[in-house]
Amino acid sequence: MNTPAHLLIGAAAFANPPRGRILWAALLGSALPDVSLYLMAGVSLFILGIPEQVVFGQLYYSSEWQTVFAVDNSFFVWGLALFAGVWFRIRPLIVGASAGLLHLLLDFLLHAGDGRPQFWPFSSWVFDSPVSYWDSAHHAFWVAPVSLTVCAVSYLLLWRRGMAWSAKVFFAMMLCAEVWVARQWLLFF
Repeated sequence: MNTPAHLLIGAAAFANPPRGRILWAALLGSALPDVSLYLMAGVSLFILGIPEQVVFGQLYYSSEWQTVFAVDNSFFVWGLALFAGVWFRIRPLIVGASAGLLHLLLDFLLHAGDGRPQFWPFSSWVFDSPVSYWDSAHHAFWVAPVSLTVCAVSYLLLWRRGMAWSAKVFFAMMLCAEVWVARQWLLFF
């Protein structure tokens, strides 16, 4: 899924109330599995000047990049974080780890041909889902409307829980970003 969708869904699922440390924990957990991709792709594209086709056609699938993705997308790493949060009764850690695990589960189900090795350090196996959130050759025309609906419902749930106006604006921007990105995926892929 796209990161804006993860932010909306993770916050709706785990940020109750959607304020303060709990909201920040849900957002951090929802975003962290994608941060390494943004950093490595950003440096490659904008600092090193590597062409987009090389970054997303070769580097993304390289063993070096997949190793980084394996660590920050590991069910075991995030599960350990959740265990620590429960053991030590640290609610923000529980919320963040839960949002991270939800992110991983959604990615596990919706990455066809571009999944990540989510069972590090025990396995480098990658599940090749028959369904994709972006690739129309793998049912994205069916997935995108469902994903957008879930994002809109997530926004409404957050709104009803009494978000601050700044959070309302932020999540409205995330919803708009999700609509725009989903449109781009469907038009071009």
